[in-house]
Order: sequence, then C-alpha cells, then structure tokens
Amino acid sequence: GVLTHGFVLDEQGRKMSQSLGNVIAPQKVIEQNGADILRLWVVSSDYYDDLRIGPEIIKRQADHYRRIRNTLRYLLGALEGFSADEAVRYDEMPELERWVLHRLSVLNKVIVEKTQSYDFHGIFTALHDFCNSELSAFYFDIRKDCLYCDSPDSLERRACRTVMDSTLRCLVSWIAPILCFTADEAWYAYTQDETDSIHLHEYARCDQSWSDAALGEKWGQIREI
Repeated sequence: GVLTHGFVLDEQGRKMSQSLGNVIAPQKVIEQNGADILRLWVVSSDYYDDLRIGPEIIKRQADHYRRIRNTLRYLLGALEGFSADEAVRYDEMPELERWVLHRLSVLNKVIVEKTQSYDFHGIFTALHDFCNSELSAFYFDIRKDCLYCDSPDSLERRACRTVMDSTLRCLVSWIAPILCFTADEAWYAYTQDETDSIHLHEYARCDQSWSDAALGEKWGQIREI
C-alpha cells in the first residue's frame, strides 16, 4: 500500500528553505526529543492536506506524548506484583470496572478499523482522549483511594488491578506501531522478559462479553453529569 500526503511546510504554512532558515531536520527533532515524538507528529497530522511542523508543533506533540507515557507509568506502578491468581472474573466485577472493559472493546474495534483505512490521525485522537479523559481524569481518579488504601485481597482492589492489566496490555499493543520504542520499553518493564517484544505480538484481543452498550450509555451520562 502506498500513502501519499501534501507538502511538509513550516508552522506559518511557508515552504521550507535554507534562505528562510525554517528547515526542520528530522535528525534534529530525534536528537532533541526522541524518534517517538517525530512518529507521533506523523500520526497526528492530517495527511489529506499539507503538513506543518515547527518548534511549537513539536512542543505540543511532546505534551501529548507525556500524557500517554504517564498513563503507562501509572499503570505499571499500580500493577506491581500483579499475577493471574489475583484476577477477578468479569461477572464478579463492580460496574465501573465493567465499564472500562466495555470502553476497551469499543476502542479496539475503532483502532482496528482506522488502521485498515489508514486513518492514523483518528487512532491518535482516540488513544489520546482515552488516556487523558477516560483513564487519568476519571477512572484513575476514582480508584486511587481503593488502590492505595484497600486491603490487597479486597474484591474491589483486585478487580481494579485486573482491569488495569487488560488496559495496559491493550494500550501497549495499540501504540506499538506508533510509539515503537516507548511500547517496547513499557512491555519489558511489565514482563521482564528480554526474549519477548511487543512487536512480536498483534493487537490485544478483547473478550466479546466486555461489550455492553447499555452500560456504556449509562456511564456516559454519569460522566456528563
């Protein structure tokens, strides 16, 4: 498959040239920010039009990247010592945990469809909104007291960590084609297996039973309120 895009211009929409001094070299961006920031700029750009790049745009991408990376760091910290013995069955989980699994199942379909249609900008938007709005600002905020204060064998805390395990596995697999170095780093931090790489895996599979439209609508209304 061949994907074509418009010209790459500077932040003001001008053609890059040595005389204007507005050339943005990929090597310079990688040197200062890392390759994953440049890759994130690629997927966040709308390739149907001309693409723009410059210091402020790169700075915004670094902020977006930080939000996704911080989500992974929080999940890794919260899952310290987690094992399959701790896992809670779906039918035993509180409603909030089942809502997160529902959102994972919905997002998985969206990302697979957008990957097949080359809608990389849509993938970036979906992942960024999920990490920033649904996880960090909502689910993590609600469950932090449970994580920090409840007994390790309490059902609610175990259910929370079970869902976080699924969330981490899905997130790392979804970002792997985009933030390839970050995904590899996060996967190794979780598995501690040097022989395994996230790039040897496909997208994480979500159980069909996780999909619950009525539950999704209910919690959507709760979030709006």
